[in-house]
Amino acid sequence: MAAAQPKQEKESDDCSLLPLVHDIIKCMDKDSQDVHQELAKLKVKIQEAREQISNMPGIDCSPPEQQQQFSTLREQVRTKNQLLQKYKSLCMFDVPKAS
Repeated sequence: MAAAQPKQEKESDDCSLLPLVHDIIKCMDKDSQDVHQELAKLKVKIQEAREQISNMPGIDCSPPEQQQQFSTLREQVRTKNQLLQKYKSLCMFDVPKAS
């Protein structure tokens, strides 16, 4: 049951609209009455995508603010990598090999 959970999350994150558009076109080619149902599915998918976009972190920030946050985070990563390399070079972490 635990293996099914990640698959469902991936499917819910999928915002591809092309399969739905393809289904709509197929219904129109066949003069099917299912066009309205397929259009309703497309509308729901678009609404879900809008909700996901509005819930994204940083969406309320302007592009310059996002760029500033990105620069700050990049600098933090650079500093932490430098510290990590410094600590590795101290040779305090030499582990004796088991024989």
